[in-house]
Amino acid sequence: MPAKLVVHVTDALSEFSAPPVDDMFIALGTTLKVAGSQQAFRAVDFDTVVALARSARADGATRLGIVSAMGADAKSPVFYNRVKGEMEDAVSQLGYDSVVFARPSLLAGDRAALAQATRPGEQLALVAMRLFKPLIPRNYRMVAAADVAAALVKAVQAGQPGSRVLLSGELQPV
Repeated sequence: MPAKLVVHVTDALSEFSAPPVDDMFIALGTTLKVAGSQQAFRAVDFDTVVALARSARADGATRLGIVSAMGADAKSPVFYNRVKGEMEDAVSQLGYDSVVFARPSLLAGDRAALAQATRPGEQLALVAMRLFKPLIPRNYRMVAAADVAAALVKAVQAGQPGSRVLLSGELQPV
């Protein structure tokens, strides 16, 4: 029996070719600060994500799950949200039977394990969100990265036809 999960690690995503798969999950993104420019940000969060989705579709994937962003909207005046929305629009046109976009609010997780720098503003926001959780509407509460992954897998496996958006409140355990 072939492996159910195949992990590919590479420094050259532009050279990535998806193996034959049924389901594809993409949780790829950067920040404007890390990317260094809007062009570099777009190269990761639009170009690479769309290329990966296109490659998987060409190799037989029929269901796709992508971690996008709260506020994603191709018509947004905010560059970050506009790129995420344009990515969602482009991916939705690739011919998948089922596409699920997860739009988490602030992600809580172990960034150090990913060799990511600590972001003081983010740390402060996480503390404040924990303190005021009962007062914060569910779609704006922080959400654990593991919960986003679990909800995305469940939604993709359900295989609802067309495109579907999971807002942050739907990504959190009950």
